[in-house]
Amino acid sequence: MNALGSDRPTCGFYEKRTQKLVAIKCIPKKALEGKENSIENEIAVLHKIKHANIVSLEEIFESKSHLYLVMQLVSGGELFDRIIEKGFYTEKDASKLIQQILDAVKYLHDMGIVHRDLKPENLLYYSLEEDSKIMISDFGLSKIEDSGSVMSTACGTPGYVAPEVLAQKPYSKAVDCWSIGVIAYILLCGYPPFYDENDAKLFEQILKAEYEFDSPYWDDISDSAKDFIVHLMEKDHNVRYTCEQALQHPWIAGDTALDKNIHESVSAQIKKNFAKSKWKQAFNATAVVRHMRRLQLGTSHEGPSPPLPSPCRTHLLMPEEGITFTVWACSLR
Repeated sequence: MNALGSDRPTCGFYEKRTQKLVAIKCIPKKALEGKENSIENEIAVLHKIKHANIVSLEEIFESKSHLYLVMQLVSGGELFDRIIEKGFYTEKDASKLIQQILDAVKYLHDMGIVHRDLKPENLLYYSLEEDSKIMISDFGLSKIEDSGSVMSTACGTPGYVAPEVLAQKPYSKAVDCWSIGVIAYILLCGYPPFYDENDAKLFEQILKAEYEFDSPYWDDISDSAKDFIVHLMEKDHNVRYTCEQALQHPWIAGDTALDKNIHESVSAQIKKNFAKSKWKQAFNATAVVRHMRRLQLGTSHEGPSPPLPSPCRTHLLMPEEGITFTVWACSLR
């Protein structure tokens, strides 16, 4: 399962010694040739981070052929999946989600870390519980800022990237705030603020910060929500809201977010604009995670273990250390 939102293989593991469920990125060293700086950067960033809404790096193991990043297991699924599954969804729900994201990104910025690739695919629910917190994952493109420095490397996902990045101008942590604005926009209508089949035209829209609150999709959305988005999706990064300022906006800190159910409209647009083949896969990752958690809760040192779901296997990472992980459903059908 790709539980961490990365292109690198990630599997769910049950660590027998600690009785703990974890996720592990198994990275062949051959695949790292020429990319050493990228993975070293991701590890350096993850080592510094300890926040309730950010996937944490627990341990690192290494064999002759692979590098293993032991990560906190995040099993609640992707943001869009959860919204679609809901029967009731409001501005207040979106506000609470954005508040968690802002709090986590403010933490990163206070530590001098810029994520640089914030997007819905990198926002995962911690658990299957209805009130589960949201988690930020995938720090492959993140950057640790030097004091007072600016960055210039073009990176990120086109639909969420700030104008200054596309303009190939020096940029700072303000790029993350723009991305949060784009995410907030999508959470309230179900479609992206910028879209065109032609990349050049898409980039032109972003560079000009040309977006609309289209009728009828935005008719039932509060003026406060729109004002919040306008301050984050500000073309001038010097004027754009910081995370701290955004957290103080009435739509986040006050009671201006509406309670009206917007689920039907938003979920329909998400399905239309962000359709993924994985939603149609027969493999049920949620069921596997539920089984894993039942096993964890019911495991006794004196009694036999429950039958294992298929496919599964036991993988010995470091025989000399005696560390054994049981792998559950590592491959998608």
